[in-house]
Amino acid sequence: MAHWHNCDHCGCLQLSSAVLRVMVQGCHVFLRNAQVSLQMFAGDCTMLAAAALLPLLLHTALGFKLCPSPCLCYESSDLVDCRSRGLVQVPPSVPHGSWLLDMSGNKLTEVHSRSFKGLWSLKILLMSNNSIQSLQPQSLSSLQFLEKLDLSFNQLRWLPQDFSESLFALLELKLDHNLLQHLDSASLGNFENLRKLDLSYNRIRAMDVRAFNSLSRLSLLNLEGNKLNVLQNGLLSRQQTMEVLLLGHNNISVIETEALTPLRSLTLLSLRGNQLEHIRFKTFQQLHTTSTHLQMSLNPWTCDCDLQRVFGKIQHVRHLHVEDYKDIICHTPAQQAGSCLASLDSQLCVAETASVLVITITVLLAVIGTLVKAEHNRKNKQTVSDAESQRQDIEK
Repeated sequence: MAHWHNCDHCGCLQLSSAVLRVMVQGCHVFLRNAQVSLQMFAGDCTMLAAAALLPLLLHTALGFKLCPSPCLCYESSDLVDCRSRGLVQVPPSVPHGSWLLDMSGNKLTEVHSRSFKGLWSLKILLMSNNSIQSLQPQSLSSLQFLEKLDLSFNQLRWLPQDFSESLFALLELKLDHNLLQHLDSASLGNFENLRKLDLSYNRIRAMDVRAFNSLSRLSLLNLEGNKLNVLQNGLLSRQQTMEVLLLGHNNISVIETEALTPLRSLTLLSLRGNQLEHIRFKTFQQLHTTSTHLQMSLNPWTCDCDLQRVFGKIQHVRHLHVEDYKDIICHTPAQQAGSCLASLDSQLCVAETASVLVITITVLLAVIGTLVKAEHNRKNKQTVSDAESQRQDIEK
């Protein structure tokens, strides 16, 4: 029970407990159910006090449900749509009970510290197609229950060290089409529950070999369109549940022998559009999966007997399937350039065998010729020696 008194004995205003309940309910509840009991002991000052109090009560009652201008809100403000409103910062008055906030298509250049303070219920945050260049420390610290974060199509060059600190419930993270150049383990260190990570079309050249160590539940990793040149041993050592690995359109020329070994659940591996000239059969033989589809076209393959044998062996492994084998085109040698590897069948190995045979025969003939010549010279020397002996005998 709340009381207000004036010093001139004009009277006393007493509010019933129903009014207190209104202070934590929506405006529609207030208008329907509020019962205000005003006990007036004297004249005009009591009425003035009541009139002054009413806006305060309305503001308090609406505090949790007001929709920030110029956004749109749906389902009692649980969904907040701020798309393409020309905003340069996150609105400070987003309702605390919101579970989806869409800020995509605005003009944000950075996300300030504590921008989402109090938004404990937020599960989906969409901030794509802005001009975000940096995330300030603690900018995402209130989002402990966030499940999806979309920061794609921005201008991020780096991730802060505390980027993942409060995001331990995150399931999906989209960072594609930014300007990231390097990944380290600190910025991704608390993503134990992350299932999908999209880092495609950045400028990533190097990654700490421990960068993905905490991402043990990852099922999809998209690294397409970066500048990677080596797939390192140990980089994916904890990704036993990974199903899709997309590495297309990088500069990868080397896949280290043990790089794919931990991926026991892999169903799709894309290596299209890289700089692969040769591959080792052992690298793929160690993929102990149920069924894995490989995409290998658009690489500058050197078509020789070795390459043909590797692909032949891969295709004889029951759980490995080269989806685009018919699209694998030879880059070198010149006589094979532009030819499809599949169309050459076993010609490369036959040609190589023939070449080896010709070389072997040539060497053999050369050896025989040398032996014959040596024998001929020996006989000539013997003949000369015998003739000299006979001459000496006659002179005696």
